[in-house]
Amino acid sequence: MLHLRVIAPSDRSSAVVDMLAAEPGVTHLAVLSGAARQPPGDLVLCDVVRESADGVLRRLQELGVEARGGISADDVEVTLSAAAERAAREAPGHGEDALVWDEIAAKTGEQTVLSGTFLALIMVATMIAGIGVLLDQPILIVGAMVVGPEFGPLAALSVALLRRNWRVVGRSVQALVVGFLAAMLVTVLSTWALTAAGLVSRATLLAPRPLTDFIWRPDALSWVVGLLAGVAGMLSLTSKKSGALVGVLISVTTVPAAANVAVAAAYGVWQEAAGSSLQLMINLLAIVLAGLATLVVQQVWWWRIRHRAAGYRAAGG
Repeated sequence: MLHLRVIAPSDRSSAVVDMLAAEPGVTHLAVLSGAARQPPGDLVLCDVVRESADGVLRRLQELGVEARGGISADDVEVTLSAAAERAAREAPGHGEDALVWDEIAAKTGEQTVLSGTFLALIMVATMIAGIGVLLDQPILIVGAMVVGPEFGPLAALSVALLRRNWRVVGRSVQALVVGFLAAMLVTVLSTWALTAAGLVSRATLLAPRPLTDFIWRPDALSWVVGLLAGVAGMLSLTSKKSGALVGVLISVTTVPAAANVAVAAAYGVWQEAAGSSLQLMINLLAIVLAGLATLVVQQVWWWRIRHRAAGYRAAGG
C-alpha cells in the first residue's frame, strides 16, 4: 500500500476528492482545506493499494495536479484497518504484481546519475574482479558482482526505452559507458602497480584458470543466463523484492568481464581481452532486452486485468 500526499489546486480539489472517493482501491481519505501554502491549495491525504496506484497517479496528473500542485507517495509498511483490507479485496489483481510506473521511473531514474559514488563503486568492483581473475578466485568474482552498481542504469535503460524517454536513455548509456571505461582504465593501472610490486605477473594470467576462464569464453549459455537475469532483475525491481536482486547481481558476468578486459589489455593478451569484451556486450544487451520484454509482458498483463475489472463493474458485478 502507498500513502499519497496530494496538494490540489483549490479549483481542482473537488474533482480530485471525487475521483479518489470513487476508486475502490483508495481508503483513509482525508481533506484539509486550504492547508497547503507552497504551492497553495488543499491537502488531500489517502492510502491506495499498489494494484490501483498506477491508475490513481495517472488520473491525478490528468487533473493537472502535477503541474499546479504536487503528488508524493510513500510505502506503508504496516496497516491495521478493515477499510484497507476491503480496498485490497475490491481492487483488481495482486499488489506484489502491480506496476506503478511513476515509482519505477523515479527509482530507476536515480540510478542514471553519473555520481562520484557510482564511479567509485564500479571502479572498486572492477579492481576486485581483476584480482579475482588473476588469482582464479570465484569468491572475489562474486564479491565484485555484488559491489558493482551497473544494474541500476541497465534497468533504467529498459524502462526509458519502453516509455520513450530519450533523455533518460542518454543518461543511462552515458553512465554505463563512462563508468565501465573509467573502471577498466583504473584496473589496468592497478594491474601494472601490482605487477611492479611483484604480487602478480603476466604468467599468472596465462596460467590455467579453470574456475574463472568462462569469463572470457562466452557461448550460447551466456545469452541464456543474461536473459534470465534480466527477467529476474526487472521482476525484483517492479515487485519490490530486493532480495532477489542480489541473486541477479551474482549471476551475470558484467563487472568480471570488464575486469578481464582490463587485465588482459594490461598484459597485451588481446585474444582474452576480445573474448571478455564479447562477454561483456552479451550480458549488457541480454539484460536490457530481457528487462524490456518483461516490462512489456507486465504492461499487457495489467491492461488485461484492469480491462476485465472495468467490464465486470460496468456489468454491475
